[in-house]
Amino acid sequence: MPTETFAYKVRDDRGSVLQGTLEADSLALVVARLREMGYTPLSIDRRSTTGLQSDVKIPWLHSRVKSEALATFTRQFATMIESGLSLLRAVSVLAGQTESAALAEVLRSVRLDIEQGSSLSNALSRHPKAFPRIYVAMVRAGEIGGGLDEVLVRLADTLEKQVALQRKVKSAMAYPVGVLCLVGVILVAMLLFIVPQFKNMYASLGGKLPLPTQILIKVSAAGFYLVPIGMVLLAASIYGLRRWINTEAGRKTWDAFKLRVPLFGKLVHKTALARMGRTLSALARSGVPLLEALEVTKETCGNAVLADALADVQEGVRRGDSIGHRLGGHAVVPAMVTQMVSVGEESGAVDTMLEKVAAFYESQVEAMVYTLTSLLEPFLIVILGGIVGSMVISLYLPMFKILNTPGLNG
Repeated sequence: MPTETFAYKVRDDRGSVLQGTLEADSLALVVARLREMGYTPLSIDRRSTTGLQSDVKIPWLHSRVKSEALATFTRQFATMIESGLSLLRAVSVLAGQTESAALAEVLRSVRLDIEQGSSLSNALSRHPKAFPRIYVAMVRAGEIGGGLDEVLVRLADTLEKQVALQRKVKSAMAYPVGVLCLVGVILVAMLLFIVPQFKNMYASLGGKLPLPTQILIKVSAAGFYLVPIGMVLLAASIYGLRRWINTEAGRKTWDAFKLRVPLFGKLVHKTALARMGRTLSALARSGVPLLEALEVTKETCGNAVLADALADVQEGVRRGDSIGHRLGGHAVVPAMVTQMVSVGEESGAVDTMLEKVAAFYESQVEAMVYTLTSLLEPFLIVILGGIVGSMVISLYLPMFKILNTPGLNG
């Protein structure tokens, strides 16, 4: 018999009414499972497999769990576990109240796995797109050490700080991208719709047009053919670039290039260092073994160049070398980071030093975002005004010469 989904309404031992769904082969199995969970069934309905339940879902949109939603869930989850709520009930409540449909679907699956005897970390590990490796590793460490509530609080802090860091970086990138897109739209609109109107007017007047105006009219005429071709080439280039970046060699080359970009390269570098420090500190403090912590950090630091450095550190630690000594051999890791990690190793407080490294670079990123925004705003306004202004001047130059040009004066 195929597995079916049942929507239930139950009453717990405190008298509260709860709702949710279960997947089972029959109604009797649902009733038995609910009674095993300590609930008194009030109503159980077989959920229809037609109609709204069979709506088509776009996989890459529906299955994506945003970082903000995951951070919010983790904070609520940590609060519930700290308050003494059972693991199964906390997951059930959050699955019903989260605003993210993708996360709700994942949590329902996690709840079923836990009901069937799986540990929380194993249930989470079956959804790598929703729960990254750092999440699973820290939860597993909390389960082993018996401090799951403390680990969840630490994990919530880490995710919230990572989300805040991502927002700052996105805000720095969004402004120049938005202005450049606006410039492109204005240029295309003027070339395709405004310049041809002036061309027809000047053709009726006759006479020789100034060189800038002639160039602008020729570019406008070619634009009817070049703009569609350019858009297709741009889309193809973006698609090809993304495919290339997804390869190992392309990722390394692209990440190395990002570090060398003027101004923005420093921002990318400091963001990666902050993320490395925050992740490794959280894993080490939660009791995750060092080699596993380095492996997880290597995969989540966000830059292939820094990941290669961490891979070398991991190999060195495996052979008995210190973290600080191995980090010192890589130019991508500043001397300050190496020295602080070395001091942490000598004092037995590597996690504390890494947390300070993360806090330092997060503050650096915040200050740099503010500086970049302040510098780019007038610079981009000058570019926008210069391009649009030069086109307007080129269009109106013939009008300035109408009175002095016999052909145009008639």
